[in-house]
Amino acid sequence: MNCDASPPPLLHPRRLVSWGVLLAVLIVLPLLFSKGFALSLLCQIGIMVIFALSYNMLLGQTGLLSFGHAVYFGIGAFATMHTLNLLGKGGLPLPVTLLPLVGGLAGLLAGVLFGYVSTKRAGTAFAMISLGIGELVASASLMFPALFGGEGGISGNRVVGGAVLGISYGPQIEMYYLIVGWAFISMLAMYALTQTPLGCMANAVRDNPERVQFVGYDPQWVRFMMLVLSGGFAGIAGALSALNYEIVTAETLGAQTSGAVLMMAFVGGVGWFHGPIIGAVLITLLQIALSGLTKAWLFYFGLFFLCIVLYLPGGIASLLSMHQRLWKARLLGWVLPSYVRLALPLTLVACGLIGLVEMAYQRAEAAEIPLRLLGASIDVTLATPWLGALAALCGGLVLLRASWPAVTGAWRRALLRLESREET
Repeated sequence: MNCDASPPPLLHPRRLVSWGVLLAVLIVLPLLFSKGFALSLLCQIGIMVIFALSYNMLLGQTGLLSFGHAVYFGIGAFATMHTLNLLGKGGLPLPVTLLPLVGGLAGLLAGVLFGYVSTKRAGTAFAMISLGIGELVASASLMFPALFGGEGGISGNRVVGGAVLGISYGPQIEMYYLIVGWAFISMLAMYALTQTPLGCMANAVRDNPERVQFVGYDPQWVRFMMLVLSGGFAGIAGALSALNYEIVTAETLGAQTSGAVLMMAFVGGVGWFHGPIIGAVLITLLQIALSGLTKAWLFYFGLFFLCIVLYLPGGIASLLSMHQRLWKARLLGWVLPSYVRLALPLTLVACGLIGLVEMAYQRAEAAEIPLRLLGASIDVTLATPWLGALAALCGGLVLLRASWPAVTGAWRRALLRLESREET
């Protein structure tokens, strides 16, 4: 995270152009993807982007690993749904456009309440406390049906009152632009926060809390303030989710939601501001695409996350950053040819693994029904397809092991050349 405030990166001409291009793309997207499913997917991505960025304020900026961030997301969603129902009864003169502020305020207040307790410790202690708070709130949601609606949750209708300037938020396209507006404002605010003294001190607390305390700052206060603000932005995301789906259930507060946002931030890259954005887009697309293609999607999802943790701990943003450095130095051509050698091994590994997994699922569920895979009909009761898939997997792994030194060697030479140029 860059803490240089002279000139502020947010106000730098190049940065302003980037934000302008992003806003233009977001405005034009519904013109390219106008179908109902595509709009719903874009809305879900926008909500998850805010949620992932709010989580990165803890993990990426402050070094706080939280297992209960869904608490602030869910509380913001429930507060928004209760307020929406009050609007439907004529109890509050508040436009639907401003309801995300209600969710943000609820998430912020929850951050004040739970953050006072959890931020007294850092590291593993904070992670365990956040997990305990998350499970406590998730369990309480089923014990107080008047507040959380029990197992059925709370539903509402976002089309309340008369249309303002012709906008009723009935059509999904109007909901999309509401999400885009709040997502863009939230991204600007969270990016600006990284350039403030609080954002810089959060980075310092992450890297060396003892030194922060030595220079006169209280690390616990910095952690507390970052958690409160993070909870506020998570509440905005929860509010938009409540308005988008018009229902909030206890699952919103659960560990699955907390785990999903952790994966988004980590897969995208917690060391970069745009990392959680990449992770939110990718994970949301994978969830939707894989769940519609195969029953084994959770296995692939977990395997993908495991590979990121083992072989790309910096996330996808770190990989893009490394290639960007080589591109600027005109050294990208040194490593690209080595990637061609990986095409066949990776294809064999993917085909063999997918074949084995899909046949295993088919065998476990209904062995008498032929498996349809890539347009082919496969009888999973025969040994031939199993042996073929196993041979493809093993052969691909052998070729991958043989081809990998060429990739690492190309990267080593490119990085040495890059360092020599930077030194001169």
